[in-house]
Amino acid sequence: MKAYIKDPEAVLDYEFNWLPWLGTDTITNSSWAITPPGSGGILGSSESNTTTTARVFVEGGDVGDEYTLTNTIVTTGRNTDERSIKIRIQER
Repeated sequence: MKAYIKDPEAVLDYEFNWLPWLGTDTITNSSWAITPPGSGGILGSSESNTTTTARVFVEGGDVGDEYTLTNTIVTTGRNTDERSIKIRIQER
């Protein structure tokens, strides 16, 4: 699982490129979850996706805390999969 550092004041986008996994399939639905949920004022906003990528903008968070961002997709072929990354909040 990849890990990233984010300043609590930064608003950054995170994206998964699902193309290598999809083959000829395409994304029909994408959703994002942040765990632990509702803690530290971290917020995922502006979710979007194409047929091969999924993106979310993330803002806030408490310095020193670590969060897991999980993207779940559903494809036209009715496959479901998820990928996660870690985000650690640090002053920059």
